[in-house]
Amino acid sequence: MTTQVASASPKAIVTQTAERELRIERIFNAPRERVWKAMTDPALVSQWWGRGNKVVVERMDVQRGGHWRFVEHSPEGSHGFEGRYREVKPMERIEQTFEWDGMPGHVTVETMTLEDLGDGRTKLVNISLFHTVEDLQGMVGSGMEQGLNESYAALDKLLARPN
Repeated sequence: MTTQVASASPKAIVTQTAERELRIERIFNAPRERVWKAMTDPALVSQWWGRGNKVVVERMDVQRGGHWRFVEHSPEGSHGFEGRYREVKPMERIEQTFEWDGMPGHVTVETMTLEDLGDGRTKLVNISLFHTVEDLQGMVGSGMEQGLNESYAALDKLLARPN
């Protein structure tokens, strides 16, 4: 069992919990409502998602069956990511598919849950179920953890700003 002492986790805790499953945990020093808004408002998502690169939110229809699509523009080129919302429970949970344009057909199912810790902090738990073991290994080997932590650090800065 891990006990968090600081008000926010400095890095995400990434654990392989099953053969094709990753669990990502991160604590943010902000109320659940603010974290939810930052995750579901296209104008805010484009400010923190994408490792500091320019991100264009082409579509973000946050409802069951809705489609989302983000394009990250980096010095190496443009990378598109998209999926469908399978379940949306406001302030609590999003289940969505995730697919990178560079590997069509390799769909991951992500379940993101926000837990109100009761002291102005929010715990994000993201469970990612990959199509194959190779897909999981490829994602981990791609530098996903570093990119994730860079995005979450940008989210910390966004959440620290006054409303």
